[in-house]
Amino acid sequence: MKLLSFRYEGKERFGPKVKKEEAVWDLVAIQKQLEVLPAFPEQLIEGIPQGMEFVEQIRKLTEAAVQSDRSEEFKHSFSKIEWLAPISRTPKNIIGIGKNYADHAQEMGGEAPVDLVVFTKSSTCISADNETVSAHSDVTDSYDYEGELAVVIGKAGHKIPKQLAYDYVFGYTIANDLTARDVQEKHQQYFLGKSLAGSCPLGPYIVTKDEIPQAQNLSIVTKVNDEIRQNGNTEHMVRRVDELIAEVSTYVALEPGDIILTGTPAGVGKGFTPPKFLKAGDTVKVSIESIGTLVTHLS
Repeated sequence: MKLLSFRYEGKERFGPKVKKEEAVWDLVAIQKQLEVLPAFPEQLIEGIPQGMEFVEQIRKLTEAAVQSDRSEEFKHSFSKIEWLAPISRTPKNIIGIGKNYADHAQEMGGEAPVDLVVFTKSSTCISADNETVSAHSDVTDSYDYEGELAVVIGKAGHKIPKQLAYDYVFGYTIANDLTARDVQEKHQQYFLGKSLAGSCPLGPYIVTKDEIPQAQNLSIVTKVNDEIRQNGNTEHMVRRVDELIAEVSTYVALEPGDIILTGTPAGVGKGFTPPKFLKAGDTVKVSIESIGTLVTHLS
C-alpha cells in the first residue's frame, strides 16, 4: 500500500494511492461521512503504531468508499492536492547512517568503516515531494545530494534482536540527504551541515512493508537536471536494514514514526572531479524501485 499525506482545500489529510489512478483516497473524509470504524486517526503518524491493523483499517475504509454510491467524492486527483511529507515531524531527530555503501566510502576518500557511523538531522528540516527548497548559498557553496532508502519504524523497541528487526518496520520511503559539505568539514561533525532548512526531502509515499518483502534488492537512481549521477542498489549496503535496526537500537530506543536513512551509493557531487555541487535552479530526482520518485527543486 502506498500512503501519502496531503493538503486539500486547506485541510491536512492522508490516504492510499488509488489503484491505477493518479489520485488519493481521502480516508478522513470517508470515515467522517460513512462512519465505517469506531475511530480513526487524522494523521498518518498517529496510525503507524497500529502496524498492519492500521493497514487493514485503511482497506476497510477504501472498500466502503468503493461500495458506496459516492466513491468519486472521496477521491482527489494528484493535480488538485498539495503534497506533504508523509511524516512531517519525527519523534526524535532523523537517524542517518554514514558510508554504508563501499563505493561511496571510496569516492569520499576512504574505505567502508569497521564501526557503524551514525549522525542525525533535525526533525525540522523535513520537506515534501516536489517542494522548492533553498540552496542556502548564503552559508554554503558545496550543497550536495544523497539519494537513500529510508526505513519507517512501526513500533517501539530497544535492543532489538537482528532476527526480529523487520517486525519493527512499518514501511519504506525515499529520502534525499541534502548536505552542506563545507559546513560539515568546518564543524568536524554532521549535524549543522545536514540540518539546513528543507534538507531532508521525504516521499512521495510510505510503502508498507508487505509490498516490499525484500528491501535489499531495490535500485536507487539519482538524477540532477535529468543527468544520472547515482545508479546503485540496496543489495550493496555494507550493513543491511535488519543489522542497522539492531545496532542502532542497542543504544537508542526507537519509537513509531522514527526514520532511519540507510546510506547512499556512489555518485554524490563531491565524488566527481571537479565536484558537481547543487545550485539554485537545479532539480534533483531520486527514484527507488517499488516506491516511486522524489523530486526536489533548488532555489
